Amino acid sequence: MRSPVASATARATTPAARLAAAARGWRLAGAVAALVVVCDQASKQIVVANVAADSKTRFFLGIDLTYTRNRGVAFGALGGSSLVTALTIAAVALLAVYFTWRAAVPMLWLPFGAVVGGALANLADRAREGAVIDFIKPVFWPAFNLADTAIVVGILGLLYVLEGPRARTGR
Repeated sequence: MRSPVASATARATTPAARLAAAARGWRLAGAVAALVVVCDQASKQIVVANVAADSKTRFFLGIDLTYTRNRGVAFGALGGSSLVTALTIAAVALLAVYFTWRAAVPMLWLPFGAVVGGALANLADRAREGAVIDFIKPVFWPAFNLADTAIVVGILGLLYVLEGPRARTGR
């Protein structure tokens, strides 16, 4: 049973091949991150321009469209703290270091790009607005945004790429 790291290393045996695979991984991750940031920021601007603050409009069964500002992290925890920004930057930096070592792992660029794009989009809100703009509000769940979705799906994707069927079979 080979890990995805061992598989990627086996495919890219020369230093030049490993470097090329890592460079490709970084390019693809950057493109995913940029796409997440653009989609998230565009969706937030549409909400800011068209939805009244703290209002709720039924968007779909069990989901409201709202416009709230979240000064904390997940679900408003640690509200208004600069610790939130520092922890986010540190987490993204650690993830980038990990990706640097593992950039040649097949498909790792996709969830890595999603997590980084989501984090950068929310950091852009904090820098510009002092809070993150949330607008998707399911029943019985706090409001969130597209960047939050990219982060959660990206983390699940990281787990899948690193621990899923390919990792167990060594392909």
